[in-house]
Amino acid sequence: METNSPQMANDEKRKAAFSSVLAAFLLTGLKLVVGIMTNSLGMLSEAAHSGLDLVAALVTFFAVRVSDKPADEEHHYGHGKVENLSAFIETILLLITCIWIIYEAIERLFFRKADVQASTWAFLVILTSIIVDISRSRMLYRTAKKHNSQALEADALHFSTDVWSSCVVLLGLVGVFIADKFPSLGFLERTDAIAALGVALIVVWVSIQLGKRTICALLDAAPKGLDKQIKKCVENLEGVEDCHSIRIRPSGPKLFVDVHVTLDGNQTLTAAHRLTEKIESEIQNISPDADVTVHPEPVEYKAPSDESKRE
Repeated sequence: METNSPQMANDEKRKAAFSSVLAAFLLTGLKLVVGIMTNSLGMLSEAAHSGLDLVAALVTFFAVRVSDKPADEEHHYGHGKVENLSAFIETILLLITCIWIIYEAIERLFFRKADVQASTWAFLVILTSIIVDISRSRMLYRTAKKHNSQALEADALHFSTDVWSSCVVLLGLVGVFIADKFPSLGFLERTDAIAALGVALIVVWVSIQLGKRTICALLDAAPKGLDKQIKKCVENLEGVEDCHSIRIRPSGPKLFVDVHVTLDGNQTLTAAHRLTEKIESEIQNISPDADVTVHPEPVEYKAPSDESKRE
């Protein structure tokens, strides 16, 4: 089908990545301006978070464009690893954000007081941010799942965690607003810094999860259980005696699968080739678009023993 062509898939991924860049740019600018106006650490931490999201979105946009390039003389397995590298860079950026947020939040909680203003603009920006983040994360998740793109999935993860962190900041602003209206509840002024810590903890958790996955992909860790699934499927095919030496290498949205199979060594080369093509097709039913290489081996010939010869 035309809608499933590689060019259509590439265009859809690039469109999703570019819309992510625009959304991150808009939110970063709004949060930064309002954060400076209100002196809200929660808002400034969100601005920093969104700023790194903008960098990450740009990295993702670049990665999606590069990863779709076909294999060449220097990159025999294509450029899919660029997506995995992009997701790893996003993880590092998130952790850098956390260090600053945690440091500033502790300073405000224990060592110095900050005058935070919970203005109408602050509430409007946070609510706008939540709406945009929900919309973008859903769209990115759909595209990432459809095209098995780890870079787009990492970007979607950023926006989905932004929703939760924005909600935390919103609670912090509510606390500051209440403290301003009711002086007896002045302790609620600290909710802004506490909200910032909450954002940092959310980001740390997301960074750890994302980091584990990207490192596994960069180290060519095979999807858990896929080798057993392939072995069982291939050995159930008529004419296949055994399937072994299965090697799986992820590269961005693509998998490279190598398998060794033992076949009847007396059959013609044409028949053996047809069987290897069938094996490739069955593996691609398990993992669509996988690049499969099948190495056929003849069943070991066992010479008859002396006893069987006498019989």
